Amino acid sequence: MPALNPEPDKLIAMPEPTRRLFFALWPGAGVRRGIVERRDMLGSLSRRRVPDANLHLTLAFLGDRPAGQVVDIEEAAGSLNCRAFRLTLDRFGWFARAGVVWLGGEAPDAARALADSLRAAMQGLGIGIDDRPLVPHVTLFRKVRRRPDFPTPDPLHWPAEDFSLVESIPGRPYQVLRTWAVESRDRT
Repeated sequence: MPALNPEPDKLIAMPEPTRRLFFALWPGAGVRRGIVERRDMLGSLSRRRVPDANLHLTLAFLGDRPAGQVVDIEEAAGSLNCRAFRLTLDRFGWFARAGVVWLGGEAPDAARALADSLRAAMQGLGIGIDDRPLVPHVTLFRKVRRRPDFPTPDPLHWPAEDFSLVESIPGRPYQVLRTWAVESRDRT
């Protein structure tokens, strides 16, 4: 027999659904192909290769956020005034603790400014974000137990002219929710 509500006149509050969100640079087809070509140079480092459709560069990880907060997040991101820049991805690396192999490079000033602006805008909404400096990288493999010997890849130039709010849904490709252009003058 089903359990009865001991207080039928009171509504039972359901938790608000959450969405796992992050801001990212989302590569176009040419840059994505370049990332895949460089990843293929490494062979099969682990069975946890990042799917091609999920390759991206995280600017700010928001974590699980109430679904009702997405509009405020989008408005805050849309109010930013940032410059376009060019990233050069020219080295492989390994984060030992996370077991992650990545392709990355140096952060141009405009990339750091964008990440800092996103962090400040989210903190203004009460969303705490990791305050470590941006380390531009694209995760290629997860669960890599030892640091591999890395070849030196040809530099991949990524013109970053926009950034996106992305949702991670387990078992599915990441979903770009919205994209904002950045100013294209004064590229560095």
